[in-house]
Amino acid sequence: MSERGRTEEPDAPDGPTELAPGSWWGAVKRTVAEYKNDNLGDWAAALTYYSVLSIFPAMLVVVSLIGLAGESVSQDLIKNVGSMAPGSVKQVLTDAITQLQRGRAGASVAALVGLVAALWSASGYVGAFMRASNAVYDVPEGRPIWKTLPLRMGITVVTLVLLSVSVMAVVITGPLARKAGDMIGLESAAVTAWDIAKWPILLLVVSFLFALLYWASPNAKQGFRWVSPGSVLALLIWLAASAVFAFYAANFSSYNKTYGSLAGIIIFLVWLWITNTAILLGAELNAELERGRAIAAGTPATQEPYVEPRDTRAFDEADRDALNAAEHPDHPERPDRPEHAGHPERPDRPEDSERARP
Repeated sequence: MSERGRTEEPDAPDGPTELAPGSWWGAVKRTVAEYKNDNLGDWAAALTYYSVLSIFPAMLVVVSLIGLAGESVSQDLIKNVGSMAPGSVKQVLTDAITQLQRGRAGASVAALVGLVAALWSASGYVGAFMRASNAVYDVPEGRPIWKTLPLRMGITVVTLVLLSVSVMAVVITGPLARKAGDMIGLESAAVTAWDIAKWPILLLVVSFLFALLYWASPNAKQGFRWVSPGSVLALLIWLAASAVFAFYAANFSSYNKTYGSLAGIIIFLVWLWITNTAILLGAELNAELERGRAIAAGTPATQEPYVEPRDTRAFDEADRDALNAAEHPDHPERPDRPEHAGHPERPDRPEDSERARP
């Protein structure tokens, strides 16, 4: 193993499940503390902004993919959105899907260019999440653009395809599911079983999307885990917070009185912020468990980066100095660069605080 890969030394636990209970408790406490230190609330707001910018281009791609399955599936999508979306968000989304469906009719070079442009716009969220993940792992972005750009587009394509499959799984229910079952020779019992089994399958798809984001986004070497402690935490927080917020918005809030016709949009934005906060907290827990592995291997608790970067070619001089100091603890450090920028146990430089913000 390289000297840099301290978390991969022989005495380091192979995974989070091998950490001692005390290390887990320490990781949980650090996750709560790092929520503030890594500005996760601000990052969640930034990701909410990129979500809004990405959602309609993403809908264009999803509607185009779903349209390949036929007109009836697209109509069922509109009905399901109409039954699940809150308030004025329902009207906005159903109108957008209807217009996108009509505009998709003419297959031409212009339509293809529009689809590619929509894919590029939808990838903005992934790009923002990559920057947020680097802040969570306290590691600079060292990958050159010719590596990050294809990665960003690849994650976006996989995400949109899986979302399209998930949407089709949701809309293929009831009479439509029975019709599809008759076409492929399935018994009614199999169709009923599908109506029940599709929800756990959708949870697995969401877990995979979380795992993909957590694995590919940060400039930190780590193995791919379909189910990680962070993804489980994110899913549980997201489900619980969404349920509580939906109950609050329906029974106790004054959004309708305050915002009038915009209440549905405001509720939707708050829900997006809750969703992004949950995803970032999951990433933070995974990062702190990696720090726990590094600590178990003898790495100082305040050392950063505590994981081996995937790439260092885009590092600036200050980033390289920090990495050298982490790799060689006996190496004399620059007096103007503290050992661990942004950590509550050591002083901060103004530029370190700025770099941690969205």
